Amino acid sequence: MAANRLQLAGRLLERQGLRFTPAGVEVAEFRLGHDSERIEAGLPRRVECEVACVALGVPARIVSQLAPGQALRVVGFVGAKSAKNRNIRLHVEEIEILEGTENGIQTEIEEHR
Repeated sequence: MAANRLQLAGRLLERQGLRFTPAGVEVAEFRLGHDSERIEAGLPRRVECEVACVALGVPARIVSQLAPGQALRVVGFVGAKSAKNRNIRLHVEEIEILEGTENGIQTEIEEHR
């Protein structure tokens, strides 16, 4: 099986309201903005991007409580938005809040590993 695991740190740019699947599972869609400097081919490169994300269950509940601008580290896998829309989005399984709380909040969904 091919690897599909992505970790990304950034700031919460925007989020939609919490909604529920027909089975009653919480869903939160949001955008994460990333900004860093990396070395590529021996030269520094500024990296800036926005990533569409979706979280279900506990991670969705956490995201629904956050304000735009919150620094996060997320871990998950990438998949197509839908059968008709092949643009990728990050399906978040773990969230770490990087600032704004004394000890941060972390969540890990074990059944997806």
